Amino acid sequence: MSFFKRLHFPVIAGILTVVAFISCEEELTTIGAEVRGGEPFITDKAEFDVFAYNSNIEAVRTNQLPIYQLGVYIDPLYGKTEASITSQLLLTAASPNFGVFSQEDEDNWDTDNNVSTIPEIETVDSVFLYIPFLKNPKGDLDGDGVADEYDIDPRDANSDTDGDGFTDNEERVSGTNPLVVDSIDDEGFIANNFSKKVDIDSIYVNNQIINSEIETAFRLKVERSTYFLRDLDPNTNFQEAQEYYSSQQFSPSFVSEVLYEGDYSITDNQVLLDQFDNPSTLDINESEQKAILDPGIRVPLDNAFFQENVIDMEGTTELLSQANFTEFVRGIHLSTTSITDDVMMLLDMKDAAITIYYHYDKVDTNGTQDDTSDDEMIIENAQFVLSSLVEQNGFTSGNAINTLNDEIYPITVDDALDADGNASRLYLKGGAGTYTEIKLFAEDDTEGQALIDQIKANNWIINEANLVFYVDRETLDGAGTTVEPSRLYLYNTEDNLPLFNRATENTDQTSIPLLGAFLNYDGVIQKSSDGKGEKYTIRITEHINDILVRDTNNSPLGLTLTPNIEFIGINEAMLTDGNTLDVPVSQTLSPLGTVLFGSLPENGDKRLKLEIFYSETN
Repeated sequence: MSFFKRLHFPVIAGILTVVAFISCEEELTTIGAEVRGGEPFITDKAEFDVFAYNSNIEAVRTNQLPIYQLGVYIDPLYGKTEASITSQLLLTAASPNFGVFSQEDEDNWDTDNNVSTIPEIETVDSVFLYIPFLKNPKGDLDGDGVADEYDIDPRDANSDTDGDGFTDNEERVSGTNPLVVDSIDDEGFIANNFSKKVDIDSIYVNNQIINSEIETAFRLKVERSTYFLRDLDPNTNFQEAQEYYSSQQFSPSFVSEVLYEGDYSITDNQVLLDQFDNPSTLDINESEQKAILDPGIRVPLDNAFFQENVIDMEGTTELLSQANFTEFVRGIHLSTTSITDDVMMLLDMKDAAITIYYHYDKVDTNGTQDDTSDDEMIIENAQFVLSSLVEQNGFTSGNAINTLNDEIYPITVDDALDADGNASRLYLKGGAGTYTEIKLFAEDDTEGQALIDQIKANNWIINEANLVFYVDRETLDGAGTTVEPSRLYLYNTEDNLPLFNRATENTDQTSIPLLGAFLNYDGVIQKSSDGKGEKYTIRITEHINDILVRDTNNSPLGLTLTPNIEFIGINEAMLTDGNTLDVPVSQTLSPLGTVLFGSLPENGDKRLKLEIFYSETN
């Protein structure tokens, strides 16, 4: 096929606009004069063919992810996804002491000259697992302490949301609740002792993003994992990290004691916790001030398990190192089942923690170490924290695996995956899911290079180049209501790098978080007046200039979706034919899916195409 058959020249709208503009002016201006050595030029647009191929992913690596899925999501087109998490438990410090003295000192208390040394008899009072929900990182634009979701005027710190005569900012400073009419003059008032509403994020209920007015519940189960999660792969002589995949099944074969099982309600209110009064601070009663946690999962775990396997193990080899503790306890397994609603949550396991609250015996010498006549036995409260993943200096320690169980896709979707030939529809699904490979200009590399050489010979100046992906509304609407991905992720399959340059990107700080970043690249969903997705436009100007000006390879591009454009890492995936492939980690982080039009002519104006806007000397 010749170059001019590949290249589609629409009516030169830009020239017509210039003519209309000149006719309205008294003085004529030559557009393009004194540019490029005084030679006038014209601008135009060309459209090139794009070729796309759908591929199915059998499983994807899911250990040490930035975000984990937990719950049940039923996509009306792609079917059900069930997500569970299996995680190691990390010690705060190796060989920890519980109480004041080491276990060795306690064992030899009767031969110790220190009168304070006694068997401390550490006893667990309660144990809680806490995993905070993700939240909107820019949810308070005016900084008045009220999340934009609830602020009567999110851009004015002096607005009065609860109408009590005090501005939101005044209430923030005084420590009163800006959403409730209250007064700092009330007897016994304690500042900042209330539960704020938080703009939580990435929670899906019945295929819809949860909002502040919805409270729903799911059944959570926390079990002991008996599977030993290795950090390093013995097949690489322990030089590389061990890889675990979304298809790895831990339950029911590798779980034992049930540490918690019950119904848990989702709310956007902070959690208020009672605190222990510190007897050493006589002028302050800490029990009057609440400890505050952001909304999240917080459930009690089995006291006896942590008494036996953590507190009572003080001084043993099991707690001597993290490696020993991992071999001994192994970890926990989290799973959910639906009650009345299907709930899927995206969680950051680096913020997860198990807190063991315990008390121990202590000798209070009342400041007279040599005089035992005024010594008394007291009860001291303490806590010890176990974590899941820890990130320090960009390095993540610990191991947590996301297991993703997907239903078999419907026949219409399954037939379109791994099929030969240019795809009529592009099927994108997060998780283990699917992805699309795209070739620009031509299917055949030789023919594609001929087109590139012809463009070079024309000496075009590339002003802008776009790939426009139109949403197949008929297919999506026919399947049922669902949440559409907010952004697409396009990357070069040769180097696995995204098609945006941080150094040249633009960010709108007042826009929706994450969607306001990398605006030159774009890829954000564009919606019609009914709120449904219409198209995604991805600017690849720099990529096209790299090909035309810098002679880089016209490599195939990969297309997937992303819940966070900042996540640009790569994970290995296993394909249905047994081969492996590197895919963006962002693909793994979302349960969402969509359908886009491919580039076949039958799709008409909505077919996928490469648009190039260029300037050319006249």
